[in-house]
Amino acid sequence: MTGIPPSNPAIGVAMQLIAKPISTGLLTAIIALSVGSPGVAGPLEDGMAAHDRGDVENALRLIQPLADQGDAEAQYYLGFIYRTGLGIAEDNTEAVKWYRKAADQGHVSAQYYLAIMYNLGEGIPENDVEAVKWYRKAADQGHASAQNSLGIMYAKGEGVIQNDVEAYKWWNLAAAQGVGSAKKSKAIVAKNMTREQVAEAQRLSAEWKPVSER
Repeated sequence: MTGIPPSNPAIGVAMQLIAKPISTGLLTAIIALSVGSPGVAGPLEDGMAAHDRGDVENALRLIQPLADQGDAEAQYYLGFIYRTGLGIAEDNTEAVKWYRKAADQGHVSAQYYLAIMYNLGEGIPENDVEAVKWYRKAADQGHASAQNSLGIMYAKGEGVIQNDVEAYKWWNLAAAQGVGSAKKSKAIVAKNMTREQVAEAQRLSAEWKPVSER
């Protein structure tokens, strides 16, 4: 992904969702929903709570063993901590390491952020083919931002052969999940497509079904 501004306005609109991860508090809430019932605490939840309080030493003491044992949520959270540098020295190489471990287990958000690392060349050499691979894995599981990003890659022809039909398809799916920039992008790219191409893209998105890796 180059630093040259995109010539296609649809791409410029869509690129807004790629660069930065979500806040630590929101991430904590999201993970808490996936790892336990309300009021049920465990080492991971305690570690996230410690990190939110700024107690990084205790957070790592609780989360690191879980990550070492193969817990995908803990691995993802470690990746987040190292990428954002919240309370610890930012280390994109470590972030990539832990995102990859979680992504290899089918963790959808880890797949998305690993794709971003490849896309932006953070902590690992920039590689658009690998970025597309991991965006697609997350998009196939229904990750809206990954679908939006995959649409960008198809529109720009980065890591994949340029294809407006595929770009429209993925933006259509992302828009259906509330990604506003995807809605704008598909409307813009549609102006350069035939009615037959738009119909084909709509058919492909209508036939799409999510595939779970976990």
